[in-house]
Amino acid sequence: MTVPTVNPMSEQNGGQPGQSSPLLDVKNLSISFPTRLGVVRAVNGLRLSIGHHERVGIVGESGSGKTVTALSILQLLPTAIVEGEIWFDGVNLLETSAEHLRGVRGKQVGYVFQDPLSALNPVQTIGGQLMEPLRIRGVPKKEAFERAVALLDRVGIKNARRRMKDHPHEFSGGMRQRVIIAMAMIAEPQLIIADEPTTALDVRVQAKVLDLLADLADEQKVAILLISHDLGILAGFVERVVVMYAGRVVEKCSIDEMYHRSIHPYTLGLLNSLPRIDGDIPAELTTIGGNPASALDLPSGCPFHPRCRYVQDVCREVEPALTTPPGGRHASACHRAEDLARNPGILPDPSEVGS
Repeated sequence: MTVPTVNPMSEQNGGQPGQSSPLLDVKNLSISFPTRLGVVRAVNGLRLSIGHHERVGIVGESGSGKTVTALSILQLLPTAIVEGEIWFDGVNLLETSAEHLRGVRGKQVGYVFQDPLSALNPVQTIGGQLMEPLRIRGVPKKEAFERAVALLDRVGIKNARRRMKDHPHEFSGGMRQRVIIAMAMIAEPQLIIADEPTTALDVRVQAKVLDLLADLADEQKVAILLISHDLGILAGFVERVVVMYAGRVVEKCSIDEMYHRSIHPYTLGLLNSLPRIDGDIPAELTTIGGNPASALDLPSGCPFHPRCRYVQDVCREVEPALTTPPGGRHASACHRAEDLARNPGILPDPSEVGS
């Protein structure tokens, strides 16, 4: 049996144990997949921390490595080669026992999957699936039933007691997503990982689901890792943002800094592609040229350089490190971060920052 290893250091408190250390502290995470064409690295050198009761977002285009990063935290990638360290509540999940990991899944870390229909068992009742995490942990059947009914009612399912006997296909998409949130919350975990929880929902239902998730997190004092490709979803929900591109973190900052003082061309491109309700409305939205980098054939240097309007020779040759200015908390992996910092929140004309 593997003995859980205790985290000796944290980036938040210099290694002092207790509540001030990060709840989740991911260090130098790399995720690779064996294929017929060789080993493909989907995530490279990722660093991420989440404090107790904190909300952090991961944003990026499809294929940037967001979901595999989230799945790796609970070791839900059976074919992947996962390297680095994943510290949760002081224990390295990549070195702990299978028994300890089973205790973390569901009980300490809840997962809200992107597609609720595929995440729910179609032949089991909603009530049975809600009660299962409690029954596995020895909660009496009657108590588990009442807790499931109360939470189902709390997430907005009308006639919750009666609907405990229904199956997933008898619920709408928004109702299924509420059930998934209830399943993630029922064991009162310390962390919720929400992977694109509103992708299949219309805007009105999206807002209600996010409000519900926020309210439940506040009530139960739960930390949240929210994964999304939509920057608008993150606004007003998370405190900090991690921007990923081609399996790498390219920017880390507060949500306010991302919107008003971003210092990476990729993030600025994402922001400029959003519709604006303030100021003049442009005739058409700005787009990021080209296609997202493929993990099968990454370019040399900065992986974003083939799509970047500020590319220099050094960008084609040297991959920029994720660095934070002295005394600052805003990190960027861009050779031109200082140039962009002089024009906060606005993508400057290339002639203004040099060639």
